[in-house]
Amino acid sequence: MRLLVTGGAGYIGSVVARRLIGAGHEVSVLDDLSRGHRHAVPDGIVDFVEQDLLDADGTAAALAGRGFDGVLHFAALALVAESVASPERYHRGNFVGSLNLLDAMRAAGVPRLVFSSTCAVYGEPEEVPISERTPTNPVNSYGNSKLAVDRMIGDECRAHGLGAVSLRYFNVAGASGECGEDHRPETHIIPLILQAAAGTREHFSIFGTDYATPDGTAIRDYIHIEDLAEAHLLGLLAAEPGRHDIYNLGNGTGFSVREMVEAAAAVTGVDIPVREEGRRAGDPPVLVAASAKIRDELGWTAAKPEIETMIADAWAWAQAHPKGYEA
Repeated sequence: MRLLVTGGAGYIGSVVARRLIGAGHEVSVLDDLSRGHRHAVPDGIVDFVEQDLLDADGTAAALAGRGFDGVLHFAALALVAESVASPERYHRGNFVGSLNLLDAMRAAGVPRLVFSSTCAVYGEPEEVPISERTPTNPVNSYGNSKLAVDRMIGDECRAHGLGAVSLRYFNVAGASGECGEDHRPETHIIPLILQAAAGTREHFSIFGTDYATPDGTAIRDYIHIEDLAEAHLLGLLAAEPGRHDIYNLGNGTGFSVREMVEAAAAVTGVDIPVREEGRRAGDPPVLVAASAKIRDELGWTAAKPEIETMIADAWAWAQAHPKGYEA
């Protein structure tokens, strides 16, 4: 298939683009490079288009006459604290940008979409593990904007026959070959722990040690970036005209923040400096996915579920790229 990957210069999009190329598909990448890295765009793509999805005319021109069979949509703003401070930026960037993309897809006759959604649409659920039947109740503008896009995609499928799959990720981790995490600012737990291990960060902060969990720290579900990429390929192949399917994507196993620090210390051989701090507002004690639906319907299971493997892959990439993609 001929495919377009939006946000293909970012962490997840760049890995998925490589997986699609490896599966024999023709891939183009669209990214405005506001938060992605040109060096992350894989070799072997048909072309690279530097484009902001908020430019409706430019987005339409990027898709017109190209004969795309599908789009994998990763381009988005994804910093929770920023979304709380500037909700309008997230509703515009994530919702309006996605609306412009759907308009361009409809005009160009593109029949399939895989959307990068998030577990943030569930907010602070009362029960775990979290299934697709868990009520959606976002607690920040990031989750709200992503849920709004999920709903818009459902409307598009019913009205215009688009075949779409939304994948609601939990915590993505690890690295794949030449692709790893290089966010500015960095907010993800494994890169932050590894920066403390490497000495480029003074310490790693544990926010909250009094949760009702076995060791008092918050528990999260982590999924290897390569397992995530495989799920996107399966979702693309499963998309059916007029249907919008939603799948949670996680390991189904949770690890506490303290367990993550201990695992990173074992992998790196470094006694990682830690500072214990108070809870952050809006941090639920436990977020763990129920991924039975995607297993049963698409045949997906995690091939790399071990947290040590995710950390080891991330550590190898960080050591090879001490200044991220700048080097």
